[in-house]
Amino acid sequence: MPNQSKPRMVVDRARRGVGAFIVLVALSVIITGCSRDEPAYVERSVEEIYNQAMDKLLAGDSGFAAADFDEVERQHPYSIWARKSQLMAAYAQYLGGNYDEAIFTARRFLQLHPGNHDAPYAYYLIAISYYEQIADIGREQKITELALGALREVLDRFPVSEYARDARLKIDLVRDHLAGKEMEIGRYYLDRGHYGAAINRFRQVIKHYQTTSHVPEALHRLTEAFLSLGIQDEAKNAAAILGHNYPGSEWYLDSYALLTGEDQRTVPVDRPWYGQIWDSVF
Repeated sequence: MPNQSKPRMVVDRARRGVGAFIVLVALSVIITGCSRDEPAYVERSVEEIYNQAMDKLLAGDSGFAAADFDEVERQHPYSIWARKSQLMAAYAQYLGGNYDEAIFTARRFLQLHPGNHDAPYAYYLIAISYYEQIADIGREQKITELALGALREVLDRFPVSEYARDARLKIDLVRDHLAGKEMEIGRYYLDRGHYGAAINRFRQVIKHYQTTSHVPEALHRLTEAFLSLGIQDEAKNAAAILGHNYPGSEWYLDSYALLTGEDQRTVPVDRPWYGQIWDSVF
């Protein structure tokens, strides 16, 4: 019996050796195959790479264009075209809807070249990349806040630049969006009888978003909430402000109906109803 165990051990070792050899051969084949799949590095002139990137960008291949713009920097990092390519890569990523990548690339450009003459555009590109990601008012508004901050930075840093006008317009739209979110929450509380919480939301709109389209409704909802709480004076105050500033709005007429119990859509021209309320308030 002892003589039989030794040959068996030799056979087991041989099998293990063959198995290890097969594994090594398989790994070498895989590694060789992977290396063959990698594109060979081919040095090209900066003009060739940049022009190829532009051709792809104009053809709508923004993803491939961004990769080629990155290649300009990789092969020619100290050329003047490397700086230009960084910003063009960010633009290509923006066009392709890769907004997070565009923001990252544009910020990297600003870190490396803060005083570059294209810095205003880099800041603007960051802002509109956030802006394009703004979700509807039913969702969380963190991106909206980031967009507002980035747009304000463009306006504060470069108030006379070619991007300032568009930034100012987008700021108004973003503020209107944020006011809409406050109104949505306020209406939610109002419908469920949480009048105090609703009043706080509507007051936020009136205080912080005075130039938005939501202020007339916010004043009407305040009137509605105060009436629901039985606070007549505050309701008349909100309605008077609404009537004084927005006398022709539907919200003005709705508040009139709440306060008087009359659902009328016309008032005497010589003495509008809100004038009497305004006098009683002030």
